[in-house]
Amino acid sequence: MVATHGTDTDGTITFYRLQACPYCERVTRVLEDAGLEYHSRFVEPLHSKRDVVKRVAGVRTVPVIVDENTGVTMAESANIVDYLESTYETNGENANGGD
Repeated sequence: MVATHGTDTDGTITFYRLQACPYCERVTRVLEDAGLEYHSRFVEPLHSKRDVVKRVAGVRTVPVIVDENTGVTMAESANIVDYLESTYETNGENANGGD
């Protein structure tokens, strides 16, 4: 697993998230269990100030991922987990729950 923090996007997954967000933690577990490289971007807690997420995904909710490898931008943890499992063939053992 390689989780980096910063602004670089070099062909990996950029993961927009909040501290202590259970839906974001669900996506984190899948990314880490699969050993996928990703850049973690923590966003503003106040929903109305999440302009960066709005610009990239068209929504202000998190989690959101931008996968530079496939060109996919996606929101909502259940959709992201399904996408990661099908795209990267993860087993989803720790991805229970939904938002």
